[in-house]
Amino acid sequence: MPSIEKRGERSWRLIVEAGTDADGKRDKRTKPIRINDPALLKTKKKLQEYLEAEWYTFKTEVEAGTYIKPGGMTFKEFAERHWTPKYAKRELAESTQETYERNFKTHIYPFFGHKKLEEIKTMHVVDFVTHLGTPDARKDGKVGDDDQPLCLSTGTQRQIYIQLHRVFSIAVEWKTLKENPCDGVTWPDKANPNIVVYEEDEIEAILDALNQVSDTWRLLILGTYLGGFRRGEMVAIELSDLNFEDNLLTIDENIPMKLKGKHLIKAPKTKASDRTVPMPDWYMEELALYVHEWEKNKLAVGDKWQGGDRKFLFHAGYGKAFHPGSVTNWWTKFLKNNEFRHVKLHGLRHTSATYLLEHDVTVEAVRDRLGHASQRSTEVYLHATKSMKKTAAQKFDKFNPNKKNRPQSVPKSD
Repeated sequence: MPSIEKRGERSWRLIVEAGTDADGKRDKRTKPIRINDPALLKTKKKLQEYLEAEWYTFKTEVEAGTYIKPGGMTFKEFAERHWTPKYAKRELAESTQETYERNFKTHIYPFFGHKKLEEIKTMHVVDFVTHLGTPDARKDGKVGDDDQPLCLSTGTQRQIYIQLHRVFSIAVEWKTLKENPCDGVTWPDKANPNIVVYEEDEIEAILDALNQVSDTWRLLILGTYLGGFRRGEMVAIELSDLNFEDNLLTIDENIPMKLKGKHLIKAPKTKASDRTVPMPDWYMEELALYVHEWEKNKLAVGDKWQGGDRKFLFHAGYGKAFHPGSVTNWWTKFLKNNEFRHVKLHGLRHTSATYLLEHDVTVEAVRDRLGHASQRSTEVYLHATKSMKKTAAQKFDKFNPNKKNRPQSVPKSD
C-alpha cells in the first residue's frame, strides 16, 4: 500500500521503506511532491492515481539505488551512495578507484565530507586548493633534507583536484547540482618533468656491481635499463613474452600495484606501451640460460608452486609475482650498500633513453622503444645529461675565431 502524506494545500510526501540502516534502525526514504495543476487538484480520483503512480516510480528508484535526494545530501553521502557505485566502479580502472578512495578518506572528506552538496561554493574549493599546497595537507609526516615538512607534489595536488572536479561534474550532469563549484578555480600547477639520470661512468659502475648479486636481480635490473622498461612492465614479463630466435621481448601486461591483497595485472599504461622491444643478443643469451634454470627450479618445487598458470620470468619465489614496491626497495638498498648516487628506479628508464639519444638514435626510435604515446614525451630527455649539454656547446666550436685563418690587421703608419 503506497505511503503518502499530505503536507500542505498543494504538497505531499512519498515514503518508501528501504530496510534498515547500519544501526539497525528502519531506513525511510522520502520525496516531496508539489502539484500546481488546478484540474488535477479538483479531481480526487485522478489526484490519487497520480500520487500513487509517482509513489511506485519512487519505490522502483529507491530499490534500484537510482534515486538521488534533491537537497540535504552531504558531499560524502553523494560520493559513497551515488558517484562511487554508479560512476567510478563503471568508468574507472581498479587502480584509479583505489587511488580515488584513498584521496577521499585522506584529503577530500575531511574538508568537504560533512558539507551539504549544494552549499559548497567556489571559495570553498579555492580554500581547499590553497590547503593542498601547504605541508598540512601531507599526512605521512615526511620531511626534507633540512628536516622541514614537505608539501604534496604538484602532481598529487592536481590529481586530487581533478578527482574533486570530476565528482562535481557528475553531480551537475545528474542534475543534483546546478553548477560545478570548481569552475573558475585555477588548477594546481602542472609539474615540470624532473628528469634525473645517471652519467655514463655511473651506469657502468652500477652494471659492474650487479655482477655481485643473484641472477634474478641482476637480469631484472639490467633488463630495466637496457629495455627502458617501467618496473610494473618488467615484473609482468612471462616466459611466453621471450623470443630467443629474434631476440625480442614483448610488453603486453603491467603490474602497477596490489589491490585487496592481490596483484593487479592489467594492460600496459597506454596503447603505445603494448610493444615488442629488440634486446641485445648477449642479454637474451643470458636470459636463455636463466630460463633453463628457471624451468628446472619449477619442476623441483612441485606442488609448492604458487604461480598457477602464470610463468613470471622474475618472481618472488614459488612463482609468485613481485610486488613493484619490493623491486624499488631492493634497488634503494643496492644503491646505499654500494654508495652510488640515489636515482629512482624509474631513472634507469630515463637513463636508457638519454643514452640512446646521445648516441644518435632518433627520437622516433626511442619513442617506440619506450612505448611513449607521443614524441613530446620522449623529447623531454634531450639535453638531460652533462655530456649532452657539453656536446651541444661544442657544436659552436666552428665559430671560434681563434681557429680561423684570419688576415692580421696592419697598424696604420703615422
